Amino acid sequence: MDIKDFLSPGDAIVDVRLADKARLLQELAERAAAALNLSADRIASELRKREDLGSTGTGGGVAIPHARMAEVKKPFGLAVRLRQPIDFDAIDGKPVDVVFLLLLPAAAAGEQLNALASVARKLRDPASLRRLRRAADGAALYGAMVQAVGKE
Repeated sequence: MDIKDFLSPGDAIVDVRLADKARLLQELAERAAAALNLSADRIASELRKREDLGSTGTGGGVAIPHARMAEVKKPFGLAVRLRQPIDFDAIDGKPVDVVFLLLLPAAAAGEQLNALASVARKLRDPASLRRLRRAADGAALYGAMVQAVGKE
């Protein structure tokens, strides 16, 4: 599954200012809720439940908070670059500045499982991360997210 299938240009945001993980998850939930016409509280609750299982901070300043929800009919993503890194209880203990929220349908088909793999692969690629961190605006962040891994 291609990232363009679940990330829209308007859902790539730079210079987000939030003080901590809890506020970040709530803000992501509110943005996703507005886009999907769902309850922000419900999305935030599902994201917190997933985080309770273990942090989605994957290391290297990256987090991929995600949840499966019956109300979600197709994968949905939000790409965010924070103005200041925040503690996210990441696996490597480093603060996070690049975040990709992914909401998936509860009944996961193989193609939808590939959505998480696509995002993880992109955010592990050093060249992609450099482009994301240098993006001047949301359009540039979107472009960096959808550009093929390994292409400069």
